[in-house]
Amino acid sequence: MVSCNGECYYQAELTRLKGELLFTQSVNRDVSRASTSRQCAVKAEPPSTFADAEHCFLQSIQIAQRQTANSLELRAVMSLARLYQRQSKQQEAKSLLAQIYGKFTEGFRHSGLA
Repeated sequence: MVSCNGECYYQAELTRLKGELLFTQSVNRDVSRASTSRQCAVKAEPPSTFADAEHCFLQSIQIAQRQTANSLELRAVMSLARLYQRQSKQQEAKSLLAQIYGKFTEGFRHSGLA
């Protein structure tokens, strides 16, 4: 739809949602495989599935940055951070979140009224 009519406003969000679907699909496969094999541990999905989701999230972040759409960028960063947490990459997730946090300043300034 985005490429057909030239509308680009929701391109970042659509790309993020594609990544979310890939990520959710891989997580569901992990749980399904673990329950059918009667194992307690959840096995990791092959790296290519997570890599596809990561690629979508990174692409979404880039699109949102080009459009200066901070809220859409935040959503994509949150999705990527969840994926990194799933992969035990907590430091990378924390770094991403710290970078985007600085873009949101509204409501942080003290008004002097008390």
